[in-house]
Amino acid sequence: MHKTKFHIPKMDCPSEESLIRLRIEDHPDVHSLHFLLSKRELVVFHQTDSAGDIDAILQSLDLGAVRKETSPSEGAENSLTSSVQKKMLATVLAINALFFVGELLFGYFSNSMGLVADSLDMLADAFVYGLSLWAVSRTSRQKKRIAGWSGYLQLSLAALGIIEVTRRFLGSAEPVDYKVMLPVAAAALIANCACLYLLKGSDNEEAHMQASQIFTSNDIVINLSVIIAGILVLTLSSPLPDLIVGMFVFLVVTR
Repeated sequence: MHKTKFHIPKMDCPSEESLIRLRIEDHPDVHSLHFLLSKRELVVFHQTDSAGDIDAILQSLDLGAVRKETSPSEGAENSLTSSVQKKMLATVLAINALFFVGELLFGYFSNSMGLVADSLDMLADAFVYGLSLWAVSRTSRQKKRIAGWSGYLQLSLAALGIIEVTRRFLGSAEPVDYKVMLPVAAAALIANCACLYLLKGSDNEEAHMQASQIFTSNDIVINLSVIIAGILVLTLSSPLPDLIVGMFVFLVVTR
């Protein structure tokens, strides 16, 4: 058994972790993967000296991966998520799914593209967490199929959002109801803060928990930007700030 350590600077959320897992887990020599998100590190346990093949796969993902060292190892570390951590991730998944539906509906009725875009960001999170939980006992082919479906759906929704924001920019944008936009965005911020509190309470280095903390922290920044946009809509009596934030978040979801 060999152990190879990689430093991956661009691995900062569950999307990158899932991408790496889907590409490497199929390799016949790979025994297990251990992620350290806080250090942006990946440790691969493999049967033979195939570090070069694994390195080539990581390089093809364009995440800035650098192979640090390869050394003999007596056994692989267990990085499986515990039942407690699964329950915590399931709670975060439920919160994200609930706020996806709520923000989408309230965004539609208030003409707020910021809320609609933020709802898709919540959906992106829910897909990643849901895939992680659902795919534990599934084959690699099934994981890739579900990941592909979720990715195409997110891209389609984000593309529709970008088209709608562009239409409103070029035409006459409808007024945004800030009385709905602000409290809903504030509720989403509180929800993400609660998720982050739950995840940080786990106090461990497990891959999914570390990734979830990073992803939720990014969501809080987006929530704050939507709130700021709502305040600007109120003070400037213009829907332009909402459209700008909506376009920004749609582009984040597209990436």
